[in-house]
Amino acid sequence: MGLVSSSWSFKKLFAIVFVVFAISCEFVAGYYRPSPWRYAHATFYGDETGSETMGGACGYGNLFNSGYGLDTAALSTTLFKDGYGCGQCFQIVCVNSKHCNYGRPSTVVTATNLCPPNWYQDSNNGGWCNPPRIHFDMAKPAFMKLAYWRAGIIPVAYRRVPCKRSGGMRFQFQGNSYWLLIFVMNVGGAGDIKSMAVKGSRTNWISMSHNWGASYQAFSSLYGQSLSFRVTSYTTGETVYAWNVAPANWNAGMTYKSGANFR
Repeated sequence: MGLVSSSWSFKKLFAIVFVVFAISCEFVAGYYRPSPWRYAHATFYGDETGSETMGGACGYGNLFNSGYGLDTAALSTTLFKDGYGCGQCFQIVCVNSKHCNYGRPSTVVTATNLCPPNWYQDSNNGGWCNPPRIHFDMAKPAFMKLAYWRAGIIPVAYRRVPCKRSGGMRFQFQGNSYWLLIFVMNVGGAGDIKSMAVKGSRTNWISMSHNWGASYQAFSSLYGQSLSFRVTSYTTGETVYAWNVAPANWNAGMTYKSGANFR
């Protein structure tokens, strides 16, 4: 009986170790994987220059300077999730429409704005972004990669995909010496942020609260200290440390680049 018990215990222990090892390997790999395909609709806003897409509810400002360009979209409330959807990347393809471009090409867009509800219009006739609808209001150049623009609205298939970024995350500083407001851009992997913390060269880690869009704030006196950031993904829960992002003489209005990013 002792031999059987020992053998069973060994097998059980081996199984537990194997599962933990597998989970650990998946976490260490750290790559965000595409989601299943789903269906929605897409419209566009602005013109071919994309000038009306600059700024937006995520707070990215000039989208060319932020690294997003014109391959962007405003999300309906259901996808926007009070700003936690900012920075997410979606592969979109036109389906079941005579207006789809030849070959039904797909395009990848980054969420940079909110498409607000319009309760004065029916959800199936103009109120395209009313909850619980899932909808993409795309920059016109991005929409034109999928379909003829005169279509106005098209049915699409979409899925979340990894955000492929060049370089590390970028941290745009706002606020003052007692209130630090950070907009985080060029986020790879799942593209989104759940929480942040900041560490001065003379402090421990200080939790930051979500302000709006892709911005986080800390009510602390941090001027005169070099700053590091701890960033956690909303989707995956993975955490990345960006060390010594800003020098001790950092200033509001400046954007500082890090070498750290999600994959």
